[in-house]
Amino acid sequence: MDTLCSLSGLDPLWDWNVTWYTAHPDLTQCFQHTVLVWFPCFYLWVCAPFYCLYLRFYDNGRISLSSLCCAKTGLGLCLASFGLLEMQTDRNTLCPQILAVLVIHLERLRGFRSSIFLFLFWTLAVICSLVPLRANIQTIIDEGFSADAMRFVAFFTFFSLQLAQLILSCFADHRPVTLKPVYNPCPVEDASFLSKVLFWWYGRLVVKGYRSPLQAEDLWSLREEDTSEKIICDLEKEWAKQWAKMQQQESALNGTQALGYKLSEQTQLLRKLHKEQISGFCLLRTLAKNFGPYFLTGTLCLVIQDAFMFSIPQVLSLLLGFVRDEDAPLWKGYLFAFLMFLLSCLQSLFNHQYMYTCFSVGMRVKTAVMGLVYRKSLVINSAARRTCTVGEIVNLVSADTQKLMDFVVYFNAVWVAPIEIALCLFFLWQRLGPSALAGIATVILIFPLNGFIAKMRSKLQVQMKYMDGRIKLMNEILSGIKILKFYAWENAFRERVLGYREKELNALKKSQILYSISIASFNSSTFLIAFAMFGVYVLIDEKHVLDAQKVFVSMALINILKAPLSQLPFAMSTTMQAVVSLKRLGKFLCQDELKLDSVERAPYHPDIDGVVIDNGTFSWSKDSTPWQRGSLVAVVGHVGSGKSSLLSAMLGEMEKKSGHVTVSGSVAYVPQQAWIQNATLKDNILFGHERKDSWYQSVLEACALLPDLGILPARDATEIGEKGLNLSGGQKQRVSLARAVYRKADIYLLDDPLSAVDAHVGQHIFEKVIGPNGVLKNKTRILVTHGLSFLPQADLILVMEDGEITEMGSYAELLSRKNTFADFVKAFSVCERKESATHRGNGDMGSASIQTMEAISDTEQEQDQEEVGRLTHADKAHTGRVKLEMYVEYFRTIGLAFIIPIIFLYAFQQAASLAYNYWLSLWADEPVVNGTQVDTDLKLGVFGALGFAQGIAIFGTTVAISLGGIIASRHLHLELLNNVLHSPMSFFESTPSGNLLNRFSKEIDAIDCMIPDGLKMMLGYVFKLLEVCIIVIITRSTSLTSILLCFQSFYVATSCQLRRLESVSRSPIYTHFNETVQGAGVIRAFGEQSRFILLANSRVDHNQTSYFPRFVATRWLAVNLEFLGNLLVLAAAILSVMGRATLSPGIVGLAVSHSLQVTGILSWIVRAWTDVENNIVSVERVKEYAETTKEAPWTIEDSPLPSDWPKSGSIGFQEYGLQYRRGLDWALKEISLSVNEREKVGIVGRTGAGKSSLALGIFRILEAAKGKIFIDGINIAEIGLHQLRSRITIIPQDPVLFSGSLRMNLDPFDGYTDEEVWRALELAHLKNFVSGLPDKLNHECSEGGENLSLGQRQLVCLARALLRKTKILVLDEATAAVDLETDNLIQSTIRTQFEDCTVLTIAHRLNTIMDYTRVIVMDRGHITEMDSPNNLISQRGQFYQMCREAGLV
Repeated sequence: MDTLCSLSGLDPLWDWNVTWYTAHPDLTQCFQHTVLVWFPCFYLWVCAPFYCLYLRFYDNGRISLSSLCCAKTGLGLCLASFGLLEMQTDRNTLCPQILAVLVIHLERLRGFRSSIFLFLFWTLAVICSLVPLRANIQTIIDEGFSADAMRFVAFFTFFSLQLAQLILSCFADHRPVTLKPVYNPCPVEDASFLSKVLFWWYGRLVVKGYRSPLQAEDLWSLREEDTSEKIICDLEKEWAKQWAKMQQQESALNGTQALGYKLSEQTQLLRKLHKEQISGFCLLRTLAKNFGPYFLTGTLCLVIQDAFMFSIPQVLSLLLGFVRDEDAPLWKGYLFAFLMFLLSCLQSLFNHQYMYTCFSVGMRVKTAVMGLVYRKSLVINSAARRTCTVGEIVNLVSADTQKLMDFVVYFNAVWVAPIEIALCLFFLWQRLGPSALAGIATVILIFPLNGFIAKMRSKLQVQMKYMDGRIKLMNEILSGIKILKFYAWENAFRERVLGYREKELNALKKSQILYSISIASFNSSTFLIAFAMFGVYVLIDEKHVLDAQKVFVSMALINILKAPLSQLPFAMSTTMQAVVSLKRLGKFLCQDELKLDSVERAPYHPDIDGVVIDNGTFSWSKDSTPWQRGSLVAVVGHVGSGKSSLLSAMLGEMEKKSGHVTVSGSVAYVPQQAWIQNATLKDNILFGHERKDSWYQSVLEACALLPDLGILPARDATEIGEKGLNLSGGQKQRVSLARAVYRKADIYLLDDPLSAVDAHVGQHIFEKVIGPNGVLKNKTRILVTHGLSFLPQADLILVMEDGEITEMGSYAELLSRKNTFADFVKAFSVCERKESATHRGNGDMGSASIQTMEAISDTEQEQDQEEVGRLTHADKAHTGRVKLEMYVEYFRTIGLAFIIPIIFLYAFQQAASLAYNYWLSLWADEPVVNGTQVDTDLKLGVFGALGFAQGIAIFGTTVAISLGGIIASRHLHLELLNNVLHSPMSFFESTPSGNLLNRFSKEIDAIDCMIPDGLKMMLGYVFKLLEVCIIVIITRSTSLTSILLCFQSFYVATSCQLRRLESVSRSPIYTHFNETVQGAGVIRAFGEQSRFILLANSRVDHNQTSYFPRFVATRWLAVNLEFLGNLLVLAAAILSVMGRATLSPGIVGLAVSHSLQVTGILSWIVRAWTDVENNIVSVERVKEYAETTKEAPWTIEDSPLPSDWPKSGSIGFQEYGLQYRRGLDWALKEISLSVNEREKVGIVGRTGAGKSSLALGIFRILEAAKGKIFIDGINIAEIGLHQLRSRITIIPQDPVLFSGSLRMNLDPFDGYTDEEVWRALELAHLKNFVSGLPDKLNHECSEGGENLSLGQRQLVCLARALLRKTKILVLDEATAAVDLETDNLIQSTIRTQFEDCTVLTIAHRLNTIMDYTRVIVMDRGHITEMDSPNNLISQRGQFYQMCREAGLV
């Protein structure tokens, strides 16, 4: 190269005397004419082919010719013409500008709006032109402009054009014309490369959030690559391949087993564990294939960031060398100062690009996993469904997805941290020689300690198990809250929840104390390593001198070392937790699915039989039956004979063992327990189909829903609560039926839809819908029924017993055979005449009915229907900054006794840190006498004492904050639980359970862990900043603090609001998951999976629209703050250069090495501060329910209630009136009535007559609007709710069981002996069943009692009543779901066992009350008739009409 230079008549390529050892540095002419000219050209020509190849695969549409593009092209051509001229005169140049112009147009055609490739080219070109620019300016100053005017003009023009190109490349072009327009698109798509790197594109949202609280509509739409549809579409294909591979492996294993090997239990267990592990890895592999490439670009940024990070201490070393060398020229000091600033800025930018990539990938992983779990929950079979409760599935999408997101962010630390540690120790070895090994020894000691602690803490992860149990139990409590209220069982369940909570907090406390040891050892690690190294260094040889360079470069390296040391254990524990979560998710995603071949779906054909079952053996039944199209098939049999299973088999919900099932045409299904969505009545019926008015009206009329519309506040626009809370059983069943009828399907599977409706309504529905003249007359209808009166009209009757079809034929045929069916009919012949009435309705707005509808007062009459019918209230986001009283509330629960020592310990810890750092600087400045320093032992001793004092203080502060946090969270959880359990029924009907579960899981979790962790971090860094500000020149820190506060206020306003919006949009995801899992059978039967998947997608996407800007906010803040911090580094370095005559190297080292920490400290303070503020929102949301209305006190201390009250059981109503809400019509109007002791009273009436309202009044589920109720002469309004409810009994309409033992379901307070429980079971006809169970009374009931049939659950409710044996018994349509035989059992038991009790029956089957002493007929809240049944019949009034309809007279 030098030869080339000399041939051109120039000086050599490089000359140190010209460049470095001089007061006026410059580059040689040869270097300027070759390297500086060629380097940008070389970059462009080498990289262009690869870039063009990349553009070939990137097609985003084409951009129309814009002014920006024209300007770039024009400038490019001007530059190219200069280049061509230069080529004429100088063969050295390669004219890259023409290539640049071509690249500009290629980018335009491929829709590339901002080019990093050309930005780097123009940056290199401008930087390489800076040296010639300086040389030309210097020549003009020395020789004058006229010396070579033409060359100067040409050069300055060329340079200006390059600079203009660089500036233009900082802007982005228009959106391509072909891109579909998006509402409020994300600005990152329109941002230029520079804007993306510096996060400037985010600024507008921050300003908007600062001016006024952000609303959901202010947020941008998701980018296409972040949407559920795009992510899950790609992922599902990959997961399907992995799943198929696993299935093959499993079938291969099963093949070997089939050869006759009998596997031991242990082998089966090992195989099961192996399958779970493999499934977890398969999931990880699938995620890696989809998101790996993007994640690797982030990893590249991390590696580059590390390179810059390790360069900084080397430059610091040069700067300290410059301060010590008094002869060094000043320009070198400024060069080192600017170099440190530049390296710090670049490190910061690459670090935040890495973090941004990680969070983007984390967000996509969350979307992907949620989508997979949701889709899986729609296809798992019933056996798998029993093992996964709703609570567990919700936990998979809340807790486990969060763990995977954390894993994405911290995973790289697992392998990068050890490399960083090794590099630090290598550089320390260079400074201190073998003494660095003492640092390694310290690290080696700290690691096993923390590894041991991490292992101990992972054993304490049982806290997750307790949390799962607590959430599962809360889910059940919220589902069955009405039963808890009726039985006054709240305290028993409260104790169960608190039992879980106490175990959870104990595990958390142990875990936090261990964590505090871990934190203390880490935060003291800087000191411990320095103490070990410096101690060994000065003690092994007295000639070893600690100067400023050694001390502060070592300290800078040790500070770098701290980050990987603290990240590694956290990364490892996060990885361990993610592995557990992957296993849990893999296990769920590998659950057995419904086999598509269980049922063959054939297209509709009028001549083919609708349903054919040929010799089918399902988990239970074996049949061979073809059913003709258009026939009505009735299925009868006792409870548990397999009627519902038969329908499940036709739907493909059961595992087929052998045989063949064909279903021709579309199917509609009405389940035994109606599944109602939390949507309007209209949406429930239309179920995703468009509304056709005439058909819709005829469906409403046929399903007898028109009278109900009159009662509902907004007719069919009324919102129905979760699980149909504000509808009675009959209304739910009719809505469920209307949904099926509206479908116009070919085959109808009706699982006992008439059991829960009025006699006349049942008759009406049969005639208008199911019967030979109903709207479904040409459809195949398979009706499971207990009603004998409908059987003569059936074309075919199947009699089922023990899962087999024992008889089959028409009504007449079966009677003539005189087999089981004939005996069955004979036994119930008495009932048969009465049976047309069988079903007494729940049209009455049942138990909850309208109580939760918004009241319509006169002023609100004009409101639109939607508002009137609104029932549930979506989670509202608070706006603005968190109120100060939330902090006050939180700290008040911790108590001053904890807070004062915490502050004192923090101050002490930082004072010790400041002292030992200052002591080091004094030591470094100590003069060297005869090659040694004096009193090194004393200096080392003081240094050690100060450091150890700091370590003990750190341990104290972290333990104190953790324990304070646990005290606060215990108190807040207890308060939340009490507030929720003390709320009236109306509260649960208007609050979606998702909102409440969100409070008990996510928000309580934040209070348990996030707030204390945030406080530890924030206080630690605030005190650290104080220390740095004292050290670094005090004048600088005041301006710094004001700018910090300015950024903080901008950021926190936006960040807090985004956190709230994200919390609020999270609840609907869980509510929707909950609802889908419970209604999966119905969704599948109707083939609506794809619509529900779209709904789930939109809810997840809506949540991500607030999550995405939330994590970008942190990056925006950090980039800006770290730039400020880097300016501080620059200021400290320049002041050191300027004042080197007066400052000692020790003080300069102290100031600069501490200012290097400021960048990290600033962003951590604001981040921790914001985390605390964001998580304090959880306190706000948990406290929210303290303000809602509560029901009356449970017990009143000094009430004059005798212990054996009620003794006789007489009830008196005095002008009693009941209103569901102020402003609504009266549900009961001035009822005056007295019921004598031991009297049996039946209450009847049509839909909405107010029958159930009486029961609600007696139990004070609703409080009286006027009048009084007396029981045994005591006004029930004057005693506590539990005192009342525990002494009277109800057998409710919906039999609800909780997960737990059967005994707990009968007697949660353990108040009765086993003998008494067995006696109750015997009387309830359950003794034989329970005796046959392996665990007898300890038999585990699954969630909602799903492993018992509906009839058995109803008998369990009867057993509860028999066990309590109170003087007053209320039956609320208690036999809705049971067959006639079971009904007879229940009725005879009630007659014999409750003979000396007062019984009020809200009548369901009229024949059950014909022998009662009195019957009350109600209509529109009034008592219209009241007398003995016989007298009422003879009076020929309303009761007579009802009996006539029922065929009883």
